[in-house]
Amino acid sequence: MATQEPPSTKEQPWHAAFPAPRLTAPLMPASRAQMVLSMKIASLLIVDVRRTDYDGGAIRGSLNVPAQGLWWNRGILYELAYKADMEWVVFTCASSSEGGRARRCAAWFLEHVREVAGDEDMQVMVLEGGVKGWVRGGERFTGLMDGFREEYWKELFEGEEEKKKKEGEGEGAAVVAAA
Repeated sequence: MATQEPPSTKEQPWHAAFPAPRLTAPLMPASRAQMVLSMKIASLLIVDVRRTDYDGGAIRGSLNVPAQGLWWNRGILYELAYKADMEWVVFTCASSSEGGRARRCAAWFLEHVREVAGDEDMQVMVLEGGVKGWVRGGERFTGLMDGFREEYWKELFEGEEEKKKKEGEGEGAAVVAAA
């Protein structure tokens, strides 16, 4: 008698329900975004796709559209950006890392802009370094944040450093054990 495998209980990542992006949005240097925002040029929209990790503040004027809902809202986001005459729509999340929320959402939005709307003028980009990189840029960047909480970021960065140290120690111990 054949035994049946139990159904997989492994939870799928949030993006598994949507098609994989086919295009890649380029990076926008944080210094360029900071300059445009500080000059109050109204042609830049920052879309923050964080959901529950929104503690510590947000870049002033950014629009929060959690990544989990962006796929369904690409069309209306485009309409809003188009009607507001946005030249750049820049996506961010905590770190804007490769394969992360901001890059995936920017790619989906870029596909919509180019392939559905037929718009070749709107620039769709990813904020280099994400909100973490923005905060690490110092006071000229954090001065352009709403709800900025320095203690939150200090604790977060210290925790990341400790984790890197522990991982480094673990690798060193593995090398010694293998020798």
